[in-house]
Amino acid sequence: METIPTTNPIVVLTPAAVKAVKRQAKKAGQEDAFLRLGVRGGGCSGLSYVIDFERDPDPEFDMLYQQEDLGVVVDIKSAKFLKDTTLDYDIKNLMEGGFVFANPQAVRSCGCGTSFTAK
Repeated sequence: METIPTTNPIVVLTPAAVKAVKRQAKKAGQEDAFLRLGVRGGGCSGLSYVIDFERDPDPEFDMLYQQEDLGVVVDIKSAKFLKDTTLDYDIKNLMEGGFVFANPQAVRSCGCGTSFTAK
């Protein structure tokens, strides 16, 4: 996997998030893929977060960077909604937890934290 570094990461992953992504990538047979982060329209607050694996990012439309030894890709349109966001992984109990976004661009989030309203 080759990355094109940007000056600053769009989304910073905590060590717990990096570990969880690597664990899930291994389970899915995607160890050599990028982590794709983005947003799309929908959800109960207007925009929903996207977390997926990407094998073939497009440098024309995607921003790529490396965090630790994990390649991360964010599409240019999503970058403005995710700038300065932190992605963490937290298991509170068996019913809650998982990936948690701390997004300064969000003025309101839904109760489950998977969607938000942007500034």
